[in-house]
Amino acid sequence: MHIPDGFLDGKTLALTGALAAGGLTVAARQVNRTLPRNKIPLMGLGAAFVFAAQMINFPVAGGTSGHLLGGVLAGVLLGPGAAAIVMACVLLVQALLFSDGGVLALGANIFNMAFVGAMVGDTIYRAVFRFRSGLRGRIAAVFFAAWCSTVLASLTCAGELTWSGTLAPAAVFPAMLGTHALIGLGEGLITAMIILAIARARPDLLAEESAPTGRGTGWEFLAFGLIIALGLAVFVAPYACAWPDGLDKMAEHFGLAGRATTLIQTWIPDYHLPGISSTGLATALAGALGTMIIFGLACVIGHVLVREKPAPPKPTE
Repeated sequence: MHIPDGFLDGKTLALTGALAAGGLTVAARQVNRTLPRNKIPLMGLGAAFVFAAQMINFPVAGGTSGHLLGGVLAGVLLGPGAAAIVMACVLLVQALLFSDGGVLALGANIFNMAFVGAMVGDTIYRAVFRFRSGLRGRIAAVFFAAWCSTVLASLTCAGELTWSGTLAPAAVFPAMLGTHALIGLGEGLITAMIILAIARARPDLLAEESAPTGRGTGWEFLAFGLIIALGLAVFVAPYACAWPDGLDKMAEHFGLAGRATTLIQTWIPDYHLPGISSTGLATALAGALGTMIIFGLACVIGHVLVREKPAPPKPTE
C-alpha cells in the first residue's frame, strides 16, 4: 500500500504531509508522557520486525499479494503514539533507502499506515477488548482491529487517489476494498498469532503502556526478537510471493503503473543490494541491513523522545 510519487496531486500531497507532521508531533508528546524508558528497546524491535515482515508478500487471489501492515501489532505492544512513530520510521527508511513508497508521498503513506492503520486500528482494538477481556477476548480484538486497519487504510488511500483526480471513485473504491478485505484476513491472522505467542511467553509486555514498572523488554527477549526479524529478512523474504500487492495490481489494471516516478536515486532500490549477482543473496543482505538500520533508528528516536521522569518529591516529616 506504499503510494509512489506521481499518483497524487499537489494539494493532496500538501494536506497529507501537514496531517502527518502534525500527527507525529502529537504522537511524540504522547510517547514522552506515557511510554516507560524500559520499553524503548521494544520500539526498535517492533520497527525491525514490521520492516522484515513487510518484505514478505503472501498470495491472496487473482495474481495479487499482500503483506503485514503491522500497525495494530505495534499499537498493542507500545500504545498508539509509539506505534505511529515506529511506522513512520519504517516508512521513512523504505522510501529513502529502498524506493518503496514515494518521497513526496511520504506524508500520505505515514497518514494512511501510521495513523489510520496504527492509531485508528489500536483504538478499535482497545474498544473491542474493553467489552471482552481475557486472552480469547484480546486475540479476537487483535484480529478484528488488524483487519479493520488494513481495510480503512486502503479506503483512505483510495480517497486520496480520487481527490487527486487519478481515478474515479466508482473504480478505485471497489478495487481497493475487495482486495484489501482479503489481505486484512492475513493481517489479522498473523497479528493475532504473534500477540498470542507474546501473551504466553511475556505477558508483562502487554501491560498498559503507561505502567511505570515491570522488568522491561529483557535482553533475552530482545535478542530472540532480533534473530527472528533477521531470519525473516534473510531466509524468508528472498522467497516471498512475487505477485504485485493490492495497490500495484490496481495500478496495473487501470494503466497507472507508468505514472510512478522516482525522485531520488536510492542506495538499495527494490530491496536488491547493488553489486551482487545473486538476487536471493542481494535481497537477503538488503533485508538484514534494513532491519538493523530501522532497529537503531527507532531506538535512537525513542531515547530522544522519552526523557527521564523526575522522581516524586519525598514527603516531609
